[in-house]
Amino acid sequence: MSDNNYKEIWVEALNQLRNQYKENGRENEFNLWFNLEYVSDQGNEITAAVASDFMLSQMIERGNIKTIKSKIKEISGIDIEIKFSVKNTSVLSEDNKKEEEKSSKKSEKPSSSEKNSEEEIKKHPDLSENFTFETFVPGDNNMYAYQASMAAAKNPGKKYNPILLYGGSGLGKTHLMQSIGNYIYNAKKGKIKISYINTESLMNEFTDSLQKQSPQKFKNKFRNVDVFLLDDIYFLEGKEGIQDEVFYIFEALYQKQGQMVFTCDRPINELKGIKERLRTRFSNGVCIDMQPPNYETRKAILLKKLSLMDRTLNDEIIDFIAANIESDVRDLEGALKKVVGYSDFMNKELTLDVVKQLLQESISSNLGGNVSIDTIQKIVADYYGISVQEIKSKKQSKKIAFPRHVAIYIARKLTEMSFTEIGSEFGGKDHSTIMSSCKKIEDQIKIDATLDNAIKNMIKDIKNKK
Repeated sequence: MSDNNYKEIWVEALNQLRNQYKENGRENEFNLWFNLEYVSDQGNEITAAVASDFMLSQMIERGNIKTIKSKIKEISGIDIEIKFSVKNTSVLSEDNKKEEEKSSKKSEKPSSSEKNSEEEIKKHPDLSENFTFETFVPGDNNMYAYQASMAAAKNPGKKYNPILLYGGSGLGKTHLMQSIGNYIYNAKKGKIKISYINTESLMNEFTDSLQKQSPQKFKNKFRNVDVFLLDDIYFLEGKEGIQDEVFYIFEALYQKQGQMVFTCDRPINELKGIKERLRTRFSNGVCIDMQPPNYETRKAILLKKLSLMDRTLNDEIIDFIAANIESDVRDLEGALKKVVGYSDFMNKELTLDVVKQLLQESISSNLGGNVSIDTIQKIVADYYGISVQEIKSKKQSKKIAFPRHVAIYIARKLTEMSFTEIGSEFGGKDHSTIMSSCKKIEDQIKIDATLDNAIKNMIKDIKNKK
């Protein structure tokens, strides 16, 4: 390292930029697109680490790297070159990065050495080759989940073990889980036992082993793996037999420091009919709430998907999709495929008006559409384990009143009914009571991410059943 240690200047430059973004209400944007870590300096060069090639290319394209260099010059009066270390790969300057990207586009065929490298490791039969860290787009909503998953993949069975990722469908839980598996499988050159399975399939295998009187075969298959990836553990609710087996799998892997990752649609404490010893095991590691992506992340996801498809769309169309498809990544990708598919079929360039027409149904569905109060009351009542009659009653116990507030809030959010009309659907309550219920939930979700996520899950279920 040089005697001219520029770390303090680097930190000051980033702090000043953060404050500028914060003053303009864009701190989340700063956190996403200035996500760099100082590594070292040599001469008039600083080396910084960035999460992925995609993140780096986006930072360069947005001019953020030039912004950092300008801020450093403003503070120090010195022109500093910034180089990058991407996931332990070679160090690249901004110019070199652009040159490398140009060269890679010119080369259509992989070299013989690249072919040999690809053939060295076969794809894991249970894992999707599309689910990798390189194809995942981290943002404010999932940055901790991304970083924890990466840490677990690089050092399996240690600090981040087990990991429980929870949240609504389509938020990237399975993607991150399989990314961990793919990373470890490649790092170990395929010489490792990895099991990825969803809980329903695990249950079916367990039942089949009992019917065939071969329970030991089932035990050997799952207790002897090095990495255990179990999707959708909510399916364990009320099923004691398979819960016992999952407990013993957990114990076997934990003792030998095998990496475990679980996913669920809700926090573990909201699962019903789960034995306490298993609930404790699931909660014993890192539990991470995955939230729907914000606008900047949704836009980054669209750009990444387009890059993987080797396609482009004009910024106006990308902005429109990102601004209007807010629910989850799966819906976002579905909207993009619909738009690109139409363009291919019609063989003509897309306009914003055409895209608005194509996505009209998706956008109205995203906003709620014609949702009935009965459906809202039924979904909320089921979620909280009470009856619809209790939600509509005058009972004021917390067990009844809080779900009622939630149902009223969702009704106001998803329908065009007035406060008075909603009140009549909830046992004849007056408009001021309805307004108060909405305000209580609005205030609560600002400070309670778990409640916010629960409501989003209920809204999704309501839309699916309308």
